[in-house]
Amino acid sequence: MAVRLEITCIVKTDRNNPHERIQSVGGNGFQYSLNDALRRIEIGANEFWTRGGGKIADVIVATHEGNKYLKTVNDGVHPNNLLALPTCT
Repeated sequence: MAVRLEITCIVKTDRNNPHERIQSVGGNGFQYSLNDALRRIEIGANEFWTRGGGKIADVIVATHEGNKYLKTVNDGVHPNNLLALPTCT
């Protein structure tokens, strides 16, 4: 059974493409690189979620032009829930 973790912060790259901007994600007691977070979702070790606009949104793996990235399921909140999170310290 996957452990559900809330993502509360991210580290961004300097790229403008939203599909390539997240370098790592973090929360209470964890910080994973993008590749580690993708792998943990794909093997079923973790499920991630985040908050935005008072709503909870699950984080999923998506693919754009052959590159995997993290995104939230569409919850109608803009801007993107993940990209709007503060930077991890």
